[in-house]
Amino acid sequence: MATITSASLSTPANRRDGFARPFAEFRAFWRQFMAKAFNPYRPELHYMRGPGPAWRAKHLNRSHRS
Repeated sequence: MATITSASLSTPANRRDGFARPFAEFRAFWRQFMAKAFNPYRPELHYMRGPGPAWRAKHLNRSHRS
């Protein structure tokens, strides 16, 4: 699960005349939120949980032969 943090922008969201855009921080937050909330990569769904049935069948046969 992604964690969303609130942080100030690394560069000020100012226009050329020096006035800040009123919704720049709000837009930056939502852009970051949407990118993290709907990221299709979910590593917790793909990690290996241990040996599977083929490994067990192969290795259990060996251990019973000894």
